[in-house]
Amino acid sequence: MEIKIYNSLTNKLEVFKPIKEKEVSMYVCGPTVYNDPHIGNMRPAVVFDTFVRFLTYLGYKVKYVSNFTDVDDKIINKALELNKTEKELTDYYIDEYKKVLNSLNILPQYKNPRVTEYMDEIINYIDNLVKTGHAYVVDGEVFFDVNSVQNYGILSNLKKDELISGARVEQNTKKKNPLDFLLWKKTDKGIKWHTKWCDGRPGWHTECCVMIDSIFNGIIDIHGGGIDLKFPHHENEIAQSYATHQNYLANYWMHNAMMNINGDKMSKSLGNVILAKDAIKEYGGDIIRLFLINAPYRSVINLNDETIKDNASIINKISSVYKQLNLKLGMENINLNEKSADLAEFLSCLADDLNVPNAITYLLNIIKKANQDLRNKSIDLAILKEEFLKINDICYILGLSFKVKEYTQEEKILYNKYIEAKNNKDFNLSDTLRTKLIELNIL
Repeated sequence: MEIKIYNSLTNKLEVFKPIKEKEVSMYVCGPTVYNDPHIGNMRPAVVFDTFVRFLTYLGYKVKYVSNFTDVDDKIINKALELNKTEKELTDYYIDEYKKVLNSLNILPQYKNPRVTEYMDEIINYIDNLVKTGHAYVVDGEVFFDVNSVQNYGILSNLKKDELISGARVEQNTKKKNPLDFLLWKKTDKGIKWHTKWCDGRPGWHTECCVMIDSIFNGIIDIHGGGIDLKFPHHENEIAQSYATHQNYLANYWMHNAMMNINGDKMSKSLGNVILAKDAIKEYGGDIIRLFLINAPYRSVINLNDETIKDNASIINKISSVYKQLNLKLGMENINLNEKSADLAEFLSCLADDLNVPNAITYLLNIIKKANQDLRNKSIDLAILKEEFLKINDICYILGLSFKVKEYTQEEKILYNKYIEAKNNKDFNLSDTLRTKLIELNIL
């Protein structure tokens, strides 16, 4: 199946051709772990998990890496404020982040590297940039020289003067150029590492380059993240990779758009920041996950009562028909642990730059037909089985938490007694058995 991806590097839809046939290398920037993630932080996590599930279903072997940034000024400041070590703080928030991932049914990744685990490699990487003339040292701090590479701005598709005028560039009199960025920072507080330049810590933009180099040992297929990382973070990653290896780090760059709350950008100043764990607790993991992917990933999404209600309605429709089909087929001893024979139409939606809304429309059509077929007492069970297998596979690919229920012999006997009592119009017995079946989550 031909897969098309919108490549942020070329700003066009392209046919995806991995470096190695049927294998995919992918890196997505993870969180800086100094606080609980808000719901917007989880959009890239859910989007790229869905993409991985889709690729895996098609038979690709996916090596997916997402990092934890566990050294940063925000981390250092908060650790000092709480009288904790940086590791104590980051360990806690990494655990909290993983709980959210689990609540959203996100698959484990190949690796979740921490920046502090790669400090020797980071220092060597920066040292090489200095030695090759792409970086310079001023007062013990190291800066990347953007004028040393030809294509700076290729991802943002802007010229250097436009980048300066269109972005908040940190003022630093040590820089040769306002766009030059810090590779090694001098620090006198918190965690630091000794180098020949100074005691300090790395700049943010170098870390991902080094982890990609170390883990993948070369250019990768896909680099992803939120659109807010496109400039300067990803632009600066590309600059360093081009200076070091004469490549753009990845062949395809994918960026998901941001999320609003009731039409406004989420921000502390507006007081509208919603923590992911709170949203999941209130609405449920499946509803939040579906909300985060049920729109073109390159479009801004808006969290409000209406969008939550719409996605809750879809989850309820899936749940109802899934449970009915599972029950009817399970009681007939039909094996439901198989793949669907024909999911081509659904997969073609996702192959079109991960078009989840069209894929959801296809799913809802299947659900509608299955509801009609369930009311048809003479329906061929093979038809119901294929409908269930389609819905089950779709739920897996979308990352929804529905799973086939295997009924025990005792549960089957209890259910058949309920049907018998119902048919015999023994309402007292059927009501008693029905209550028991509901308690067992069978009805």
